[in-house]
Amino acid sequence: MEKLTDVKGIIFDYGGTIDTNSRHWAEVLWSQYEACGVPVSKAVFREAYVHGERSLAKVPYVKPDHDFHDVLRIKVWLQLAYLVEQRQLDATQVVAEDYARRIADGCYRYVLDVLQVTRPVVEQLSRRYRLVLVSNFYGNIQTILKDFGLDGFFADVIESSVVGVRKPDPAIYRLGVEAMGYPAAETLVVGDSFTKDVVPAKTVGCRVAWLKGEGWGGEETDDTLPDVVMTDLAALPRYLG
Repeated sequence: MEKLTDVKGIIFDYGGTIDTNSRHWAEVLWSQYEACGVPVSKAVFREAYVHGERSLAKVPYVKPDHDFHDVLRIKVWLQLAYLVEQRQLDATQVVAEDYARRIADGCYRYVLDVLQVTRPVVEQLSRRYRLVLVSNFYGNIQTILKDFGLDGFFADVIESSVVGVRKPDPAIYRLGVEAMGYPAAETLVVGDSFTKDVVPAKTVGCRVAWLKGEGWGGEETDDTLPDVVMTDLAALPRYLG
């Protein structure tokens, strides 16, 4: 194993990296749809998921003081409302609200379990490196970090809804490098998305550790582009010399 010996700082992605350890959020949500017996196909769910994400990007449903359970309830409710409106789900408001609550609860528990693995990694690395977070989020990432006991590990946070730039635009990683204070070549980016993390981070000259896992499909990837390819965030410290 070739170690990265020239890294001085680490930029972390959040969603799909720290909170799910490489599993795409659509897959996490779909597993809870199945567990709760929501009578829709995965293809139909995908449409609702995309609709919900686009809605969240356009409309400030999420407020700065919303914790992650709040985000999940809003996210799932947007999906279910779309399914009802499109006549893909025959459910009363009471039934839909029950689905939303149960799905949000299940997803929240899932993240708590994953954080038992990922949080110690972040904590360990924060003792050796300057850490910066770069995330496409809804304006409440600071509340999320506090909710999950991650707020003391990052020297700075670059959040898309705050800075006005979203991945995969490389500009958001340039902001991350500026916040880091080290040259891009001495900065390691850790993220789960090839398109949104690996490509733009390499574009600005960073080293990259790709947390490759259960993606969303349809994404062209190249394992030779990142400096490290791993499937579990717990493996990251072993690559750092």
